[in-house]
Amino acid sequence: MTIAAIYADFAAREAHGVSPTYERLASAVARDPGLLDLLAGLPPAKRQPNLLFGVVRLLGGPVDDPAAFHDYTVASWPAIEAEMRARTTQTNEAGRCAVLLPVLNALPQPLALLEVGASAGLCLYPDRYGYRYGDHLVGSGDPVIACTAAGLTPPTTLPQVVWRAGLDLNPLDVTDPADLAWLEALIWPEHTHRRARLRAAAAVVAADPPLLVRGDLVDDLPALAAQSPPDATLVVFHSSVLYLVPTPRRTAFAEAVRELPAHWIANETPDVLPCDTLPTPPGEANHHVLALDGQPLAWTRSHGQEIIWFA
Repeated sequence: MTIAAIYADFAAREAHGVSPTYERLASAVARDPGLLDLLAGLPPAKRQPNLLFGVVRLLGGPVDDPAAFHDYTVASWPAIEAEMRARTTQTNEAGRCAVLLPVLNALPQPLALLEVGASAGLCLYPDRYGYRYGDHLVGSGDPVIACTAAGLTPPTTLPQVVWRAGLDLNPLDVTDPADLAWLEALIWPEHTHRRARLRAAAAVVAADPPLLVRGDLVDDLPALAAQSPPDATLVVFHSSVLYLVPTPRRTAFAEAVRELPAHWIANETPDVLPCDTLPTPPGEANHHVLALDGQPLAWTRSHGQEIIWFA
């Protein structure tokens, strides 16, 4: 896929109906030869819209007006390029816990959670947040995560988590203002509810920090998994992570996690982690597939705002 096609697809399938600002901006970049040429000088993994837009926002640049965005990006390209090369899109969306919750609840309790691509570890606390599935409330924690659910009975309880650990090439610290600023820059402009949710979830994590290990998802996974308590069900999970990983390493990761005495929950797009049989996607929007131990269960949206159960 060309860079122009990546930005056009992002506008049509990810930002449409979710962020008018980013839909407008991505469409403009897709038609902007100057910006496309600048992006072409980056490695393929560093050309993605969320990374570019997040870096520009982190540096204080404009994203509301495509013309102003073009001028700022061209004028500030050396600084933008340096940040894009140094960073990855470590979006740490606690809202994704809402689509993980039905699967976590169905596993033998208590749980030992190990998240791959954990960022700052906000998704390691599904037992501490509150949830709202339509009119159905679960838990009493803050933040309260809203999720539209279809095809399943919403959970009525929270999982029991006795151990939580994360693996990331660059773990973030919610108590570090610079790290928190990057997490906020990755939240889309109109999403004030997600910014409030990030701050509330960060307070939960800061009060009881998880074990966050700097390491590779293949090479360092077995050693971290071995630290989990033997009397708990080990659950290795990840969400919107593997698209950042080259295909050979994705394959190696899948092999590594299958060798562990653990359950494996994946929440990734179907092109990143293919499944043998899937129903027709519900519409043109970009959906993820929620899978347990390689078996697909549901369609989900990228920020955890919707789950459509089909298993």
